[in-house]
Amino acid sequence: MKKLVSLLLVMVMMFSLVACGSKEEVVEETTAAAATTEATTEAVQTLDGSISVQVETSWLEYYQAVADRVKAENPNATIDFIEVASFDHLDTIDKTDISNSDVADVFALPADRIYGLAQNQVLATIDAQSMAAKVGGFADYDAGLGGNFNIDGDYLAFPMNIETLINFANTANAAAAGIDLTQPIEFTTLNPEDMLVPVFDAWFGVSLANSASIEMLGMNDDGSLYSDLTEDWANLPADKQAVFTALFNYWQAHDQAGTSLWDSNAAWGYMDSAFTTGGQTSIRLEGPWSTGSLSNLAGEGKDLAILPINQVTLNGKPLAHWKGGWGLGVNARIEGDDAKMMLAQRFIEEVVNPEYAVDFFKATGKILENVDPSVYASSDLSDADKAVVAAVIESYQDAPARPLFTEWGSVWDTWKNGLLSWAAVKPANVEAAYAEVQASFKAMMLNF
Repeated sequence: MKKLVSLLLVMVMMFSLVACGSKEEVVEETTAAAATTEATTEAVQTLDGSISVQVETSWLEYYQAVADRVKAENPNATIDFIEVASFDHLDTIDKTDISNSDVADVFALPADRIYGLAQNQVLATIDAQSMAAKVGGFADYDAGLGGNFNIDGDYLAFPMNIETLINFANTANAAAAGIDLTQPIEFTTLNPEDMLVPVFDAWFGVSLANSASIEMLGMNDDGSLYSDLTEDWANLPADKQAVFTALFNYWQAHDQAGTSLWDSNAAWGYMDSAFTTGGQTSIRLEGPWSTGSLSNLAGEGKDLAILPINQVTLNGKPLAHWKGGWGLGVNARIEGDDAKMMLAQRFIEEVVNPEYAVDFFKATGKILENVDPSVYASSDLSDADKAVVAAVIESYQDAPARPLFTEWGSVWDTWKNGLLSWAAVKPANVEAAYAEVQASFKAMMLNF
């Protein structure tokens, strides 16, 4: 009996050892299987799509670095470049369609083109909120440029850069003219050639109009359109009348002096010549993209100063341009191809990666919305570039939102024709000058 009990105990112990061994083997096999599954999942997440990207010649080196970083993560991905200017690329889209091989899968677009491109179904819907979370730096994505790319609930582009106009000053010319560039500068107290602005071009003219909140073309909540400039002179508020008084006086002085400022073809050469050190012009209203050319005119940069747009006032109110900007969009033809869409979105994320904000500016002159100004201020950028970035950011913060609805496109020629007509009509006073502009805008509104 004792032998039998002993034998039974030995068998139980042996069974327990075998069971324990089997359990450990199961755990090890399960762990190995999980690791294999995880590795397989990671492999699946690696992007292997193929996309084409529109790139301007001067951006090519930066974009190549972006592509290299993306492909380092995704060695099976293919990224090809179509080297073409942004507006030329958009012209190709307008003249052909998105299936054209000359139209890229990823391309840059100005914010004011978003509605037209949306109506023509050019752009794919992107997961912008997820992209913004990955990129980082957006305090309130929808309240910024990103919200402008949200059309009827679909995000059709991702913020590329902010832009607005700033003031460039020739310090030597300003000193000769007795203009203190450290203080606010009132436009109406300057001599006619002290500050040159091609006001007939609405891109620049809005900076004066915005100082008095003149709505060249606005949209009501119900979608109906209106313009302040169809009002009779007598009904125009005093601050808006004052803007036109300043514009009329500005035109009249240049007309009497025989300058080319009111000549849409000759104005640009005239302004460049006048801004050259030793010339009669101290201040130019321009975009940051003109830094290089204006620097060359101002003693090869020695005489160049950068001022925010609001340092110049009109009738005591600061000039203000627009909260403008560019986005990066995805061609609608690849919508539904997950491999291409994911790669396109990843490429866009890397273009605007805040870690490379300074490199991006050096290559393109573009300023990221989602980067703190201190990043640029503490970088190895030149003092002139740092001044440009600071002026753009300050000017942008105080600017009104840019109108993006498609109908606003009619304003460009309407404003231009109204202002340029003064050179031919020779209005005797501001009321007569305003009547020319009013007639132009009344004609425009008949189209809506």
